[in-house]
Amino acid sequence: MPNRNEVQQEILKKKGEAQDEVRRGFLKDLAQYTGRDTIIYASAFTNQKGQSLPGVVLSVSLDDVQSFMSALHGLKNDKLDLLLHSPGGSMESAEQIVQYLRAKYKHIRAIVPQNAMSAATMIACDCDEIVMGKHSAIGPIDPQVTFPTSGGAFTAPAQSILDEFEQAKKEVAENPATAPLWVTKMQAYPPGFLNICKTTLDLARNKVAEWLDTYMFKDLPEASRQGRGIADWLGNATEHKTHGRPINIDTADKKGLRVSTLEKDQQLQEKVLSIFHATIVTFDVTPCVKLVENHNGAGVYLAVNIK
Repeated sequence: MPNRNEVQQEILKKKGEAQDEVRRGFLKDLAQYTGRDTIIYASAFTNQKGQSLPGVVLSVSLDDVQSFMSALHGLKNDKLDLLLHSPGGSMESAEQIVQYLRAKYKHIRAIVPQNAMSAATMIACDCDEIVMGKHSAIGPIDPQVTFPTSGGAFTAPAQSILDEFEQAKKEVAENPATAPLWVTKMQAYPPGFLNICKTTLDLARNKVAEWLDTYMFKDLPEASRQGRGIADWLGNATEHKTHGRPINIDTADKKGLRVSTLEKDQQLQEKVLSIFHATIVTFDVTPCVKLVENHNGAGVYLAVNIK
């Protein structure tokens, strides 16, 4: 298996669209090995270039639904390998992508070559199986909410807002003199904001619990399905502390997710990581910062020129 530097050198020695040729060759090779449709959904959020861009550019969004439509066009298999490398994003967009994929495929395997966080973790939980390497990570699904402040838009975990409200009620009950301070703080939130936090958090957990029980645990007796417990754990911001905290394969396995080790099949590992390296190099050497692409070389590519 060529490492990232070797892939980059191979691409740089060639001219024109060499990065596309190399990446697509690796994608086709994986599909031929598994006999499954193969799609990569990735963004440059871990690249230096990507870290200088607004997060919304790199995140799961409604535009991605159309990208998946283009990537799935003409594919005939009923089994899919979905390579995921994403920071997450819109929960509603993730749900629409999930609905679309499940309308076509009977069996979906999420493969995480490095990081599939937040809403990307939700997409992975819709799959029948998750494949992770020793270095791979999924993340908490606690939804983030954005609200205006005097200093600009601020984003925070929905659970942290609810926890703060409960803290306010407790402190005011114990010491009424603190009420004016808390009133001033709570007035910074838009009307109905606490209810939005609660319903958003409930929806994320409910959808993941439903997807896990419907797909990953479908072969278990209904009473033995673990979707609710896993969804509540993934959505527990108090336990995970930060929204971007990595959850490795050992932790995911212990909590009951159906995960398999990428390293167990050396050929699969080499083919997956070759695709991933070629994709990351594509982000390095071109303006492309997000792509959805299938094993036939069809897809959609988001490019951003950075000056």
